[in-house]
Amino acid sequence: MFLKEGGNILKDTTSQSGKEHKPRLIQHANGPSLEEINGTVEVPKGKGFWKILFAYSGPGALVAVGYMDPGNWSTSITGGQNFQYLLMSVILMSSLIAMLLQYMAAKLGIVSQMDLAQAIRARTSKKLGIILWILTELAIMATDIAEVIGASIALYLLFNIPLVVAVFITVFDVLLLLLLTKVGFRKIEAIVVCLIFVILFVFVYQVALSDPNWGDVLKGLVPTGETFSSTHSIGGQTPLTGALGIIGATVMPHNLYLHSAVSQTRKINRTDEDEIANAVRFSTWDSNIQLTLAFFVNSLLLIMGVAVFKTGAVKDPSFFGLYEALSNPDTLSNGILITVAKSGLLSTLFAVALLASGQNSTITGTLTGQVIMEGFIHMRMPIWLRRLITRLISVIPVLICVIITSRQGTIREHTALNTLMNNSQVFLAFALPFSMVPLLMMTNSEVEMGSRFKNSIVIRILGWGSVIGLTYLNLIGLPGQIEGFFGEKVTSSQLVLADSIAYVIIVAVLLLLAWTIIELYKGNKKYNQLINER
Repeated sequence: MFLKEGGNILKDTTSQSGKEHKPRLIQHANGPSLEEINGTVEVPKGKGFWKILFAYSGPGALVAVGYMDPGNWSTSITGGQNFQYLLMSVILMSSLIAMLLQYMAAKLGIVSQMDLAQAIRARTSKKLGIILWILTELAIMATDIAEVIGASIALYLLFNIPLVVAVFITVFDVLLLLLLTKVGFRKIEAIVVCLIFVILFVFVYQVALSDPNWGDVLKGLVPTGETFSSTHSIGGQTPLTGALGIIGATVMPHNLYLHSAVSQTRKINRTDEDEIANAVRFSTWDSNIQLTLAFFVNSLLLIMGVAVFKTGAVKDPSFFGLYEALSNPDTLSNGILITVAKSGLLSTLFAVALLASGQNSTITGTLTGQVIMEGFIHMRMPIWLRRLITRLISVIPVLICVIITSRQGTIREHTALNTLMNNSQVFLAFALPFSMVPLLMMTNSEVEMGSRFKNSIVIRILGWGSVIGLTYLNLIGLPGQIEGFFGEKVTSSQLVLADSIAYVIIVAVLLLLAWTIIELYKGNKKYNQLINER
C-alpha cells in the first residue's frame, strides 16, 4: 500500500494482517508514477552539457509523438491547400504553447514527484477524480481511433490487406507492447526517436523535391488579421476553422499527463535542490528539441499541401486521397515530383510514415492510459491488458464504419473513415481545459513547487494567456465540430440541433471546470494549513 501526502510517498509492504498479498491482475495503486520505470535511468554527474543532455533525452520524444500523430495530417495538408502558407503562424504558435505547457508538466513531475493525475486527485474528491478520469479516457480513446484508422489504412495501402482485416490486425499491436516491456525503457525511447526520424525524413524528402518558395514560407510564420478570419471560405473551410483544426489536433491533453510521469524516470537525488533544478533544466531542453522536430513535421505537412500538389488538386484530404494524389502526375506541382511519383515511391513513403506515426502513438497512448488510471482511480493492470481493452473499444466504431460503408462504394467508405477520424477529435476539446488549468494552478503554487520552482510572473502571464486562449478557441469551434457529425449537407433543423448540443456541452464544461478549480483551490489551501500546523 502507498500513502501519498503532498508528494511525499511512503511505502507499506505489508497488509494489516501482516501477510503478503499474491499478485493480482488488477491491483490497487497509490505509489510512484509508472512505478516500474520511475527513477530507473541513470544520469551522469559532473560531465559535459551534451553527455548530460543525452542522458535526459527520450521523454521529450514520447511527448512529441502526440503532436505529429495521424490526426494532424489532413488538417495541416488541407490548410495548405486552401490558404497557402497563411496558417504556418498557427502551427508556430501551437508549438510554442506546447513547449510552455510541457515545461510545466515536466517540472511538476520532477519537483512534486507526482504526475498530473496524481496531483489533481490528491487535491480533489473521489467523485470528481472519477469524472475527470472518464473524460480523459474518452480523449485517449478518441486519439486511439485516429491511430486505428491510420494504421489500418497504411496496412491496406502497403500490403493490400482488406480494411476489416487490417483493423483487426491493429489489435495485435499489444504483442509489440509486450515485447517492448522486456527491452527496457531507454530502448523504448530510442525506438520512438527512430520512428520520428522516419516520419521527418519522408516529408523532408517530398518537400525538397517540390522546391517550395521559402520566402513565402517564412512570411507565413508571422500572424496577420486574416489568420483567424471567418469571412471567406475555400472548400467549405475558413481560416478560423482551419486554425482551430490545427490547434485541436496539435495540443492534446494526454501529453501533459504523460510528460509529468516520464520526466520522473531519471534517477536523481530528491533532497538536493540543485540536482532537481538541473533535472528540470535538461528535461526542458529535451522537450523543446523534440517539440521543435514536431513543429518541422507539421510545417512540412502544410508545405506539402501548398508545394507538392497543385493548388486545389487534392479533392479528397483523407489518407486514401493523399496516397492517390502522390501517385497521380496530374495533381503534382513539378516534373521532378511527377517522375518520382510514377515509380510509386512518394505514395509508398507516405504510407510508411503513416504506419510509423500510428505505432508511435500506440506506445505513448498506452503509457498515458496507465498514468491516468493509477493517478485518478488508483487502479493498476498489466500494460498489455490495458492496451487490449482500450484498443478493442476503439476498434468498434471503426469496424462499424467500415462494415456499413463497404457496400456503398469505395469513395463512401473512404469519406466515412475520414469523417469518423475528424469527429472523434471533438473529445479533445472537452478534456484539454481539465489538464491545462490544474497544471497551471499546481505549478503556480508555492505549496506544491516551493519558492524556487514555482512559475515566475512571466510564465504565469504566458500560461494563463495560453490556457484561456486555447480553451476559448476550442469551445467556439465546438458548434462546427458537432455539425460535422451530421455530414456535409446539413439541414436547418440539424444545424439548430447541433448548435443546441454544443451550447449545452459548453455550459457543462464550464461548470465542471469551475468545480475542478474550486476543489483544487480548497485542497491546496487545506494542505498549506496542514504544513503550517506542523
